[in-house]
Amino acid sequence: MMKIIILGNLGYIGPSVTQQFRLSFPNAELIGFDIGYFAHCLSHPTYLPEAQLDRQVFGDIRQFPEALLKGVDAVVDLAAISNDPMGNEFEEVTMEVNYRSAVRVAEMCKRNGVKKFVFASSCSVYGAASQYPKKEDDELNPLTAYARSKIAAEKELELLADDSFTVTCPRFATACGFSSRLRLDLALNDFVAGACLDQHIEILSDGTPWRPMINVRDMALAFEWGVLREQQQGGCFLAVNTGSNDWNNQIKPLAEAVAAEIPGTRVSVNLNAAPDLRSYRVNFDLYQKLAPDHQPRWDLQSTIRELRDGLAAMDFNDLNFRESQFIRLRTLSRLREQKLLNDDLKWDWSQGEYAKSLSAVPCMH
Repeated sequence: MMKIIILGNLGYIGPSVTQQFRLSFPNAELIGFDIGYFAHCLSHPTYLPEAQLDRQVFGDIRQFPEALLKGVDAVVDLAAISNDPMGNEFEEVTMEVNYRSAVRVAEMCKRNGVKKFVFASSCSVYGAASQYPKKEDDELNPLTAYARSKIAAEKELELLADDSFTVTCPRFATACGFSSRLRLDLALNDFVAGACLDQHIEILSDGTPWRPMINVRDMALAFEWGVLREQQQGGCFLAVNTGSNDWNNQIKPLAEAVAAEIPGTRVSVNLNAAPDLRSYRVNFDLYQKLAPDHQPRWDLQSTIRELRDGLAAMDFNDLNFRESQFIRLRTLSRLREQKLLNDDLKWDWSQGEYAKSLSAVPCMH
């Protein structure tokens, strides 16, 4: 029986990965491992996504328990400080979680006979790219802490890979789509939320940057492929652009596609915005060649409709959603304001509102 650990499963992508793995590996032992920052940020799902796991472990990847790897066949690493705003505010934590901890866990995996390690990387490593779509062997130009952490991890993971330890690093396009733990701090998701709330999409840039995109359900398919991949499909180490050539979009046409699906929506562009250097097109030919059975199944229009219908089902009506739990940096900020997280983003249950609430409970005599 296969045994798989999913690191960082209590975030935006994790529920889709859990569902896909349970469908594709029905007899596998699935274990989730997560620190739990965003476990409460549910989008009113019918059931708790983790019900499909055999076991949920709460813990910090920075202190990963090596004993958990006993008998494990594959580890999928989604654990990350997961976007540029968070990476900019918590740069050292980002490098520790996304890079150094990923490498430490991979080293543990290799020591314990784990055969497959799948690391969630990012197309953002190309940064400010030229006009032609970037291939895997093109120059890297990471502009943010998040992108730097991903490429630093890739480089050290490559040194660990060998005939007995297969490492796959999908360089994902920008995530989008509905999830049981929705994020609205992603371009397409933000646009659909704005269109649904007040029929207005406000583009903060001039709308020209390129951004490839991928639905979270298609990301889950890619993680499945990483677990199944044999070394004749790309070697013992593989970093591969993961997405679809059809999903290379500029920001303004992306917003206009949302407006087409949600009639009456107007799109405004900030023509005075400073240039957004994070502009890149990506070539996904290699992924198409190596993983023909795991290609993206969601297109732009179906993803917009999925988001629209999902928001409607959860009675979404928060005009101030950019300050809500669906914005990951705001959630971390609130936990820090309540003194539940320290400056290193580690839980501290001895301080803040939690401790005060316990001390306020009257003693029973």
